[in-house]
Amino acid sequence: MTLLEILAIVLTLVVAFSIVYSTLKTGISPMMSSNKACQAMIDMVQLPQDKPLIDLGSGWGTLVIAVAKKYPHQQVIGYELSWFPWIVSVARKYFLGLDNLTLYRKDFTKADLSSGSVLFCYLFPQGMVALHEKLEAELSCETYIVSSTFALPKTKPTKTIKLNDIYQTHIYKYHWQPTQDLN
Repeated sequence: MTLLEILAIVLTLVVAFSIVYSTLKTGISPMMSSNKACQAMIDMVQLPQDKPLIDLGSGWGTLVIAVAKKYPHQQVIGYELSWFPWIVSVARKYFLGLDNLTLYRKDFTKADLSSGSVLFCYLFPQGMVALHEKLEAELSCETYIVSSTFALPKTKPTKTIKLNDIYQTHIYKYHWQPTQDLN
C-alpha cells in the first residue's frame, strides 16, 4: 500500500467519523436541501431588512450559499456543527468569493440569533423543539422563520406550501413576535 493510499484511507475514516459523531451528537446527519426547496425557501422572503439572514444548521452550504448569492449586499450567517460539511461550505464560500457570508462551526442553540431578520432551517423534530424553546427564552425582537420539512411546534405558520417533489416537501414561514400567544 502506498503512502497516498494510506492517506486516502485515513482521510476517509476521519470524514466518516466526523459525520457519525455529529450525527450522534445532534440526532440527525447533515442533509442537503434540494434546489427546489432552496428556491422555495428564498422565495418566501421579501427583500429583507438590513439585518443578517441566518441559516441554522447550514450543512454542506446548499441553502446558505444560495441565500448569500441572492442577497450579495446582505450579511448572511450559517451555523453548522459537523466538521466536514462545515469545511466543504467554507471552501465553497471562498471559491465563490462570497464576502457577505460568515460560517461558524457552532451549535445554533448557543448563538445569539437576536440580530437576524430571517432564520432559515432544515432541522428535525427535536431541533425544531430546541429552536422554539430558544426563541421563547431569548428572542425579544420580531423575526421571520422559514423552515423546510419540519414545523415549529406550538406556532401557527403564516404561510405553508407543499412542493411538487418526490417527498412532497412542506415549507413553512413564521412571523415570530415575542409577545405572540403560543397556546
